[in-house]
Amino acid sequence: MQPSLAAQIDGELTKSWHEPRSATLRALYVARQDATQRQDVRGAVWIVGILYMLFTVTDAVLIGDVLPYTAAARLAIGLGFILSIEIQIRRKVSLPLIDRQCAAGVVVGYGAWLWLSSYSHHHVSASYYMTFGIIFMMVSNLFCNFGFRLALIASGVIAGSFLVALATIFSVSYEYAVAVGTLYLSTFVLTLYVNWKLNRERYRVFLNAVRAEQQQAEVVQRGAALLRLSTTDAMTGLANRRAIDDALRTHWEAWQGRGEGFGVVLIDIDYFKLFNDHYGHQEGDRCLVEVAAALQRVAAARGCTVGRFGGEEFILLARSESRRQMTRIAEEVRCAIEALALPHCQRPDRSETITVSVGAAFSADVGGNKVERLVTEADRALYAAKASDRNCVRVFDRDDPEQLGLYESVADLVRTALAQDRVSLVYQPILDARTGAVVAAEALMRLTAPGGEPVSPAVFIPVAERTGAIVELGKWAVRTACREALIGAGLPRVSVNVSAAQFRVPGFALAVAGILAETGIPASRLAVEVTEGHEIETQAAVMQGLAEMRELGVKLWLDDFGTGFAGLSCLRSLPFDLVKIDRSFLEAAAAPQGLRMLEDIIGLVRNAGPATLVEGVETEEQRAMLAARRVDKLQGFRLGRPMPIAALKGFLRGREVAPARSRSA
Repeated sequence: MQPSLAAQIDGELTKSWHEPRSATLRALYVARQDATQRQDVRGAVWIVGILYMLFTVTDAVLIGDVLPYTAAARLAIGLGFILSIEIQIRRKVSLPLIDRQCAAGVVVGYGAWLWLSSYSHHHVSASYYMTFGIIFMMVSNLFCNFGFRLALIASGVIAGSFLVALATIFSVSYEYAVAVGTLYLSTFVLTLYVNWKLNRERYRVFLNAVRAEQQQAEVVQRGAALLRLSTTDAMTGLANRRAIDDALRTHWEAWQGRGEGFGVVLIDIDYFKLFNDHYGHQEGDRCLVEVAAALQRVAAARGCTVGRFGGEEFILLARSESRRQMTRIAEEVRCAIEALALPHCQRPDRSETITVSVGAAFSADVGGNKVERLVTEADRALYAAKASDRNCVRVFDRDDPEQLGLYESVADLVRTALAQDRVSLVYQPILDARTGAVVAAEALMRLTAPGGEPVSPAVFIPVAERTGAIVELGKWAVRTACREALIGAGLPRVSVNVSAAQFRVPGFALAVAGILAETGIPASRLAVEVTEGHEIETQAAVMQGLAEMRELGVKLWLDDFGTGFAGLSCLRSLPFDLVKIDRSFLEAAAAPQGLRMLEDIIGLVRNAGPATLVEGVETEEQRAMLAARRVDKLQGFRLGRPMPIAALKGFLRGREVAPARSRSA
């Protein structure tokens, strides 16, 4: 098997001087040097040729009796040397052949000068002039950048020619022969050694440059892959929430600035929870993938952007000139999913296949200057579709009181949830990756409708944030989690999700401090989870709220790391105690490139200081792989599903639980 280029370079750099070089790397070296060396050769040839002709002046002084011959020879050889090499360069002859022609030109120029000088009657002057022959060796070995073998041959011919001429043509004293012969031989050896060193050093510089380029290319490739992964839903391959938010802003700016209309289409799979519970999560995932593929086909045909908005909800952004055109696109989406005919025998209605409810809103129908309003109105339309026997399309109409009433009913349900005791917490265990001990649990909010059916957090949490009800719900969640999980179940630590909307309300940290004092819980046993996002850094109130929490001693956890806008800059802004790496990176780790990326992210977080937690552990293989990579904590269905407090207490019986006073993150 052929070793990689990086391995060949490493092997080449460790070779001793006498070991043979890699033919592959030598060929690459010659090819890489070709463009720059051609320009260098051109410049060197002109300088050498002109200098050779200018030595006619020296000929006139020292060997003037043969000047007509030397002048003619210098002119012919100098111009011929320049022109012949220039023609070869313009014809793009290979560089090794040009080098050989240059070397031949240097040798011919020296031979002609030496031969003509021998006819001079000025023997003393000519004998001194012979020492100038070392210039030709310098040109060959140092000036023209010849390879070692070519320099050896060219300078060897020059030195050999002089020694032969010294012994047979010139009549000089023994002392002169020894002195000048030693000078020639010394110059030959020393300049040849310098040539070898320079060629070797140039080759090593080339190898290091290629290796650096490879490393840079790998970094760029990994960065691009990381960006692609951070903007792509790992399961479906569609754009994720981060990428959709970017696309939303781009569409909105085009609408605000140039009047280019567009629509937001929200798609929700009908009765998907029942499908998941009956067929299992693997079939549920397969269903999501097939639905995503169908949506992608519609989007590609229409030039739209499609993404996964969360859970079984998808979003499509479509350029459109009217509400009617956008309605046609939404209907195409509904029909495309219905045409899949995926079986769903657990539906409570008459249908037995997977269908979707679709809600849409058109930019011209929504006032205001915030794109979030458009998504909110598409939400309203989606609620209307779900309330209309599902498998239908509803488009937001500001003049339709029925849609407004549906949205307001969800808002009313959220506002009255605490008073009517319709909200509760479930807890998902968090385990130590090394020991398997339960070290914490994440508190997750659940809401029940008056009819007893659960309301998805993806539905009621955004409404709670928009109406402001999330603030009171958040305080209730902190108090309940402290009483149930920390006091009742004796967990070492509990984490509670806190949104940016809660931090924007003055006094939230003070309220948390009051709850801790009321329950007698040390602040270090409570952690607040904030989702990585643009709001963390760009809103001073959020940063202030997080800083106040840290001053209380509450642990700060960064949730869904790698899926938002802030990235590592979040870690620079605030010293988070723990970073939860989003499950999409673990899902992608099934492939070698995804595994390397997960390892890079774990290393980046660890180097920044916080402890690491990986979400979405579904298999024993994933657990073992993460433990081997020194991840601190794990969370996922394989380790424990979200459960009510009573089930959590049963889960903890007979299991190792970390000490409550643990000082870890």
